[in-house]
Amino acid sequence: MAHKKQGGKTKQHKRPNPKYLGVKVSQGQKVGPGSVLVRQRGTKIRAGVGVKVGRDHTLYSIKEGVVRFNQRYNRKNISVSK
Repeated sequence: MAHKKQGGKTKQHKRPNPKYLGVKVSQGQKVGPGSVLVRQRGTKIRAGVGVKVGRDHTLYSIKEGVVRFNQRYNRKNISVSK
């Protein structure tokens, strides 16, 4: 007869770290170069003028300016302009 008690489930199922995805700035907000605008999985929001796409589909500003969200051809875009 075994004398070891059964292990609990809480130790077996660890939760993964949160990834903090989503839009990080709002329209009309001033940003500088290198500022993260959106963290996303896949290109749900596309890069417009003054915005580049990172390796993990993160959108970031490449110049100083004001953030603008718009929609073109049924796709959401984000751009940074003066």
